[in-house]
Amino acid sequence: MRRSWFVLLLVCSAQFMVTLDVTVANVALPSIGRDLGFAIGDLQWVITPYVLLTGGFMLLGGRAADLLGRRAVFLGGLAVFTLASLASGLAGSPAVLVGARALQGVGAALLLPAALSILTTTYEGAQRTRALAAWGAIGSSGMAVGLLVGGLLTELVGWRGIFLINVPIGLAVLVVGAQTLGRGVAGRPSLRGLDGRGALLLVSGLVVALYAISEAQDEGWGSLVTLGGLAVAAALLAGFAASERAARNPLVPATLWRRRSLVSGTVVTAGATAIMVGAFFLNTLYLQDVLGMTALETGLAFLPVAIAVLAAAHVGSHLIGHLGSRAVLLIGLVAVGGAGLGLAFVPDHASYLADLLWAYVLLGFGAGLSFVGVSVGAMADVEHAEAGGASGLVTTGHEVGAALGVALLSAVATAGVTPGDLGALAAGYRSGFVVVVGLTVALVGVAAALMPTVRPPAGARMALH
Repeated sequence: MRRSWFVLLLVCSAQFMVTLDVTVANVALPSIGRDLGFAIGDLQWVITPYVLLTGGFMLLGGRAADLLGRRAVFLGGLAVFTLASLASGLAGSPAVLVGARALQGVGAALLLPAALSILTTTYEGAQRTRALAAWGAIGSSGMAVGLLVGGLLTELVGWRGIFLINVPIGLAVLVVGAQTLGRGVAGRPSLRGLDGRGALLLVSGLVVALYAISEAQDEGWGSLVTLGGLAVAAALLAGFAASERAARNPLVPATLWRRRSLVSGTVVTAGATAIMVGAFFLNTLYLQDVLGMTALETGLAFLPVAIAVLAAAHVGSHLIGHLGSRAVLLIGLVAVGGAGLGLAFVPDHASYLADLLWAYVLLGFGAGLSFVGVSVGAMADVEHAEAGGASGLVTTGHEVGAALGVALLSAVATAGVTPGDLGALAAGYRSGFVVVVGLTVALVGVAAALMPTVRPPAGARMALH
């Protein structure tokens, strides 16, 4: 059974690398902006293309894993991700960096759902519950640790190091994965009839939606640009839905839409990720631009968040056996909402120890519980044959949520802010966390009404062998 331990370690290592890259660039944003000439309002595009392309093509990656084989798609996505990381680290202009980050997203879109489907089909019963809990914990801790790693690398070797570090790690996982993972493919490998048009419509709709939201900070939420862009995005996403219904081989099989736990879990995953990634974005700007911290100091300031996430993941994996996954999720969301409420009232020049630290710890602990609870609940009743499609749906929610969170909270926080106006930036920071509280309340309602309660069988061992 030693092989099972290697499979869990392998897929979680790959996921950690991908989710770390959602936030690792946050701390380096001011340095990247100065070096490559980004305007403050455009800095979100260092992050947005990565999470947008990851989320947009995740469904395609998930179905490809089912049809071509999880091992092949996992290794292919990892190779693309590693190559794009190299290109990001060597970028000499904003356009090259944005393009390389987009390519990273495509690689991640293949890699992540294949990894989750490998995990889901490798383990059964209580082992699957523990493995999914580990997956949720790694996802949330990767985002938090990314801020610390980003600060350390930016301070010690420069911002390019945050991307180049993926190259040796990616190559190592690629070699081990090629030797460790099985080659099984369900049925005859074929992409015939796969809804490629639907994938393009989905990506196009998300791009237009995010552009409209990002432009709202300059044009206004009631402007023709914003409202027109959102209308076009809605039409493109409706086209995606129509294409899926007509496709012989849809990205999301119709049976998956009837799984309430999976669909509601995807919604909660998207919302929780939007809150976490958006919160990291806001706090990075606040700590560096308002409080004057360096990149290294900012990374260290987020260390308690990472520790709290890991502690909560450990606690949550045990609480699920007693309270069930839904209760753990709800406790986590309430904690996240409490942290957001506290950050919505910080003064212009807050004290890290007195005003921010407690909220950071509560935010991290709540996130750790939330992601463990939703990961277990969403994938609990997924069959092996549909694991790739289901994994693609959940991971799409994760990455689309990250993109929407950065775009929305950036638009709210930087609306009308001019360089050097620290008072306006602090006020925007508080406004952003008012939005966070509202989103959290909505997620609590969705989770309470729609998410199932999942517990491991009574007396089952939770350890992986």
